[in-house]
Amino acid sequence: MSTSTRLAELRDELSAIERDGLKRRRRMLDTPCGPLARVGERELISFCSNDYLGLANDPALIEAACVGARQWGVGSGASHLVSGHLAPHEALELKLAKFTGFAHALLMTTGYMANLGIVPALVGRGDAIFADKLNHASLIDAVQLSRANSQRYPHADLAALERLLAASQAKRKLILTDAVFSMDGDLAPLPGLLELAERFDAWLVIDDAHGFGVLGPQGRGSLAHFGLPNAERIVYMGTLGKAAGASGAFVAGSETVIEWLLQRARTYIFTTGSSPVMACALLASLDLIEHGDARRERLRQLTVQLKNGLADTRWQLMTSPTAIQPVIIGDNHETLRIATALYAKGLWVPAIRPPTVPKGTSRLRVSLTAAHSESQVAALIEALRKLA
Repeated sequence: MSTSTRLAELRDELSAIERDGLKRRRRMLDTPCGPLARVGERELISFCSNDYLGLANDPALIEAACVGARQWGVGSGASHLVSGHLAPHEALELKLAKFTGFAHALLMTTGYMANLGIVPALVGRGDAIFADKLNHASLIDAVQLSRANSQRYPHADLAALERLLAASQAKRKLILTDAVFSMDGDLAPLPGLLELAERFDAWLVIDDAHGFGVLGPQGRGSLAHFGLPNAERIVYMGTLGKAAGASGAFVAGSETVIEWLLQRARTYIFTTGSSPVMACALLASLDLIEHGDARRERLRQLTVQLKNGLADTRWQLMTSPTAIQPVIIGDNHETLRIATALYAKGLWVPAIRPPTVPKGTSRLRVSLTAAHSESQVAALIEALRKLA
């Protein structure tokens, strides 16, 4: 096939994406991450970011980053296993382990890279992975990369998972789940998942991207939210670019598991270490998270405000107890129309469509942060009520 023929095919496929209401577009912001955004000439209230505690532009993190840059520079220069593991990285790993209550932690570049590293390092051909059907794309890709046998169970269905585990003859088993599902905002049944993992001798890998910093006492995450022990079979991944306000991710677990990942997780071994500036900023972020009960309470109050404000409208809210509040529309084009109408009113709410969510469940994904004001949430409620 010639290049010109393939390019023509790509143009046709791009046209089909746009025709189906599935084309994604980037918008460039002229302001830092926060509840107010300027896009071109437009001033908008943003309900797009996962900066749940409002730390992305916090002065304490900015100052820590500046101090860190002056002392450590901005790049690590190599992978962590060559010469790219600097003192701020080590300090952050120790602090993350202590904060989450695990024996050790391993700093990763992104949550996506962390998941791609964890799963193939723990299981492979002849093993079995049992994954929630609504898992994040990074977990889906991690399963494919592992080459293990994949079995997907209906969302949060413990009975279905139990049947699959009982029928499996695999040498090694791994249960894989988001803790907070990024498009629905609901929580995985972690107590039941841990019980099944114990009973069937399986790893339990938990992606707590949207729970770390927000849920549990002092924001210690979804395991703490449920009061669960840090069992040795649990491998816990948390991201640092959402509630923590910076970037990166970490894996926490037993001493043996973390050492194994350090030796075998390809996305850790074969990539340049993250910037020491980020590590310095994150050391400050963890202090704010630990003492951030007021921020978490404000986030809870704003969530209640939004739910109550839309309770008697036609908009179908999901049973999400978190800052992720999806408004189900259904049709792709209708979802885009509503998002465009909100944008015209100065309200930026992303339209989420397949393949990110199942076909027929296109939605507005409202993300609340502690930095939002009651009046900003009220403006969104008023606009949605009028559009209803």
